[in-house]
Amino acid sequence: MNNVDILDMTSKQTGALYDWTLNLIEQTGLSDRLAHVVTSAGLLIVAFLILYILDMIISAVFNSILTKIITNTKTKWDDLLIRNKSLNHLSHFILIVVAQQMIPFIFIGFPDFTAGLNKFLSILVILSFYMLINSLLKTGRDILRLSKAFVDKPLDSYLQVTQIFFIFVIGTLIFSILTGNSPWQFLVSLGAASAILMLVFKDTILGFVASIQVSANDSVRVGDWIEMPKYGVDGDVLEINLNKVKVQNFDKTIVSVPTYTLLSDAFKNYRGMQDSGGRRIKRAINIKISSIRYLTDDEIAVLKKIQLLAPYIATREEEIQAYNQHTAADDSMLVNGRRMTNVGLFRAYIGAYARHNPDIHKGLTFMVRQLAPNEHGLPLELYMFTNGTEWAFFENTMSDLFDHLFAAIKYFHLEVFELPAADDLRHLLSEKNSVVDRQKNS
Repeated sequence: MNNVDILDMTSKQTGALYDWTLNLIEQTGLSDRLAHVVTSAGLLIVAFLILYILDMIISAVFNSILTKIITNTKTKWDDLLIRNKSLNHLSHFILIVVAQQMIPFIFIGFPDFTAGLNKFLSILVILSFYMLINSLLKTGRDILRLSKAFVDKPLDSYLQVTQIFFIFVIGTLIFSILTGNSPWQFLVSLGAASAILMLVFKDTILGFVASIQVSANDSVRVGDWIEMPKYGVDGDVLEINLNKVKVQNFDKTIVSVPTYTLLSDAFKNYRGMQDSGGRRIKRAINIKISSIRYLTDDEIAVLKKIQLLAPYIATREEEIQAYNQHTAADDSMLVNGRRMTNVGLFRAYIGAYARHNPDIHKGLTFMVRQLAPNEHGLPLELYMFTNGTEWAFFENTMSDLFDHLFAAIKYFHLEVFELPAADDLRHLLSEKNSVVDRQKNS
């Protein structure tokens, strides 16, 4: 291939500006070739100076005048233009467009040089246009986030999908400029490689579909408390984008999981609990079964002094007395007829105490129930909701409730089941040795 000399001006058309400058340089006595070099270099320097001055003017207009006008307005959306550097990208776009129109005109006499330069400037125009569009898209996302209707929507996912689309379009245009082929030929060639593209962008496609379904089904929002034990997730959703969901656990660690796992794996969302205004208490007190018994009249009289329990005892006494008289129950045997038990009165006391607690929600499920007896005794389970969902409030309310119940249970002649400790075993062993010693002495 023959080398092309871009400075060979033989039989080449030149511009009026170039001819005027060349004639001015030739008057100094330089050779033709050197005159062309000096002319081209001088025009290039002048072009850069003009672009530099133009850049200063545009920057002064956008960064000083428009910025002051925007910051003094009461609206917020125009402030987002500054934060996302939209004005800077617009000024760069204008400068590159001017350069594209001016520099090839100056070097019209160098078709080989201007062809390559024009391709380079065309690519810069496309890239600067993408940067401008991208900043406007980010501004639109931030404007939507100011609205309550979109504050919990996965806007980052939609933004990333749009960015990918524009990148694909820009890549096609740049390839067309570099090769000189039609963009449609490039798209046709991509059709044959669609299987490879599907494999490369598998996670992106799955994330995009998951983002749409999550948004359409309203299954997860930004700010929701979700739990996914498989991935160590237990905290608040910070961000939902095309490829990942970012969650801040309660220990302040950040966990990122693929977006499509919200569809492929099970997770727990506590939004319903937070919206209800109450958080569930589901905890049991294990009663030692051997301590459960009927109460005597004297013991019942003492328990009547408990103000919360007195109305219940009075009502139950009337019901039991009427039933026993109707059935002619034999009082000589306690199992005949109906009697009050210490565990029954304790269960009634738990309900009365919880109902009078202002921190317990009265509009949600409220229950004090017995669970199936097991090797740990008889579980009395409190199933109710606190009057708030904040974590610290929930824990304090539940702790205060059980503090009181553990202290009050002895007044009902009941015992809480607990496994024997080392001191208990030593005490039993000591009693056994004492019995053995007394038997030997006798």
